[in-house]
Amino acid sequence: MPAVCALLPLLAFAGNPSPVDLVRDTTSRMLTALNEEKTAIDRDQGRLYALISEIVLPHFDFRRMGMWVLGPYWRSATPEQRDRFVGEFQQLMVRTYGHTLTDYRDMKISYLPLLAAPDARQVNVRCEIEQAGGNPIQLVYAMYLTGDVWKVYDVLVDGVSLVTNYRSSFAASIREKGMDSLIRQLSERNGASGR
Repeated sequence: MPAVCALLPLLAFAGNPSPVDLVRDTTSRMLTALNEEKTAIDRDQGRLYALISEIVLPHFDFRRMGMWVLGPYWRSATPEQRDRFVGEFQQLMVRTYGHTLTDYRDMKISYLPLLAAPDARQVNVRCEIEQAGGNPIQLVYAMYLTGDVWKVYDVLVDGVSLVTNYRSSFAASIREKGMDSLIRQLSERNGASGR
């Protein structure tokens, strides 16, 4: 469940829309695409991953997320290890999202008012996702403005940071077996998900 929340899509539009509009409009675009292409997705999961890659990925700063996820290990990694890690981490997010997305196709999302100055360069976009018979899922996108485009660099699901969550588990893996082993594990997990 956190994975689907973590990657609710963002889409850049011409000009510079508010971050809330960006989240709202792009989420709508993704859900519409899922419904319109349901038959193709049922036949081939690759189509689902392609939609996620097209609509979601350009609006997450996976390099920045990778730096934060690896923490001090980012500095000691080689440029090639960094690139491989970012690629596998991004792929992990696409695969995880793809496996859970269809369960939330009909979810209702409420967008809360943005609590930021009009000229803010970092904001938190807050959403609530209704669950049948349960409390809504609290979702916060931590975003920053680069040029005139908003990018996500962390997501909090019910107060838990995606970056912090992965940081703990990845750090333990690196301490135990090294950076190349972590990258290999991610690659194997991604391959098992059906590349």
